[in-house]
Amino acid sequence: MGIDLGTQSVRVLLVDDSGTTLGSATAPLTSIRKGNRHEQDPEQWWGAVVAASREALAGVPGVPVRGVAVDGTSGTILLADGHGNPLTPGLMYDDGRAHLEADRVNDTGGPTWAALGYQRMQPSWALPKLVWLQAHHAALVKAPGTQLMHQADFINRRLAGHNIPTDLSNALKTGVHLMEESWPEGLLDTLGVPQSVLPPLVRSGTVIAGVGGDAAVQAGIPAGTPVISGATDGCAAQIGAGALSTGDWNSVVGTTLILKGVSDTLLQDPLGVVYSHKGPDGRWLPGGASSSGAGLIARDLAGRDLAALEEAARTVSPGSVVTYPLVSPGERFPFAAPDAREFTLGVPGSDAERYAAILQGLAYIERLCFDYLASLGASTSGRLTFTGGATKSRYWSQLRADVLGRAVELPGNSEPALGMAVLAAAAVSGRSAAEAAAGMVRIRDTISPRPEYADRFGPGYLMFVSGLEERGWLNPHTAAYARSNL
Repeated sequence: MGIDLGTQSVRVLLVDDSGTTLGSATAPLTSIRKGNRHEQDPEQWWGAVVAASREALAGVPGVPVRGVAVDGTSGTILLADGHGNPLTPGLMYDDGRAHLEADRVNDTGGPTWAALGYQRMQPSWALPKLVWLQAHHAALVKAPGTQLMHQADFINRRLAGHNIPTDLSNALKTGVHLMEESWPEGLLDTLGVPQSVLPPLVRSGTVIAGVGGDAAVQAGIPAGTPVISGATDGCAAQIGAGALSTGDWNSVVGTTLILKGVSDTLLQDPLGVVYSHKGPDGRWLPGGASSSGAGLIARDLAGRDLAALEEAARTVSPGSVVTYPLVSPGERFPFAAPDAREFTLGVPGSDAERYAAILQGLAYIERLCFDYLASLGASTSGRLTFTGGATKSRYWSQLRADVLGRAVELPGNSEPALGMAVLAAAAVSGRSAAEAAAGMVRIRDTISPRPEYADRFGPGYLMFVSGLEERGWLNPHTAAYARSNL
């Protein structure tokens, strides 16, 4: 059983060792947004898990559940009492209230964050938000039994019926020292964070408890079912795509673009736009999240017949018009530019040309991400999988393969809940996550770059790179590397 705690819903998936889906269900979640604040009710998380679990299990009565793992949104935290009851709302992954605290966290922990490869923490990361809670709810933080919980921890605590450790994946944005696999006690003491609020640490994929009696009654998951420490939703999607060997990468294109891969060594990024999780086997899982993506299509071409636009776009690709498809102001990856804004080189003469310009621009930003990763010394020679909503368009996947100049695989089901089911299967069978994924992740299609397109996108890519560099967003070193790598 894999449980995915998303922003808008909870997803529960039951699969067997061949990856066949036996049962699935979702339950909705709601958010409270005010300015730069984003909160959810942790009790609603549990209620949604209960509802979705019972529905998923109802279709397979009597089938044993051998293990359950949970993923959650990265950086989402709350404070809970010693009985697992929430003392605060869940401060969500994109909650930006802790901007002042982020400055203090970076001033205090700069050398540690640099050693861990990501240089600086952002206000939405968990540690700045914990310091904000310390400043605004000091009595709660200091109360006996109070514990920091990540989103997945809260559900695991309810499943187990007692306090449980957290996983290194979710703890990354809370400041865990991933090389030492421990909390940086001196640094946290300086920030005023009591050691008593921090949970013990384990790697993802560790059996941490069994489902307790209360959870069994509520959620229908058999008592005693092993509970396995999970991961963030991004890492869960990577596991669900089977990108688990050195040099493998998974590219997710939905509203925005996310890349995650596998490395034997920790990447050091002077710009701080790439950060690395630690995988179940101790290898590094570097990645980055761009603010560019398909969200621009939903915004600018809402209500259009996308199938018709796609058919027309085939006749103008590669085109001379290229759009930098920034969904919202400011870029995060493959460069950091708070002042970055969407732009179009050339003037589209129709909706079809506008559509083609967006697709082509996103393929270029994806290539630039890989160029930047390669410039840091990352291995990119393994398997490449595409996941996310963009894979519904084979034309778009083919375009991206052509621009990247490499074959790509499209998994049949790569959702985070499947990644958690894979992690649970590995833990209870004694296999590695890669071994479990080999039998559970199914590839529905492989797309190879078309040889006749090998040189056609080069001029457009060079124009795109120059456009970013001329605006001062892309540094000259990265731009020169991208040109030389062409």
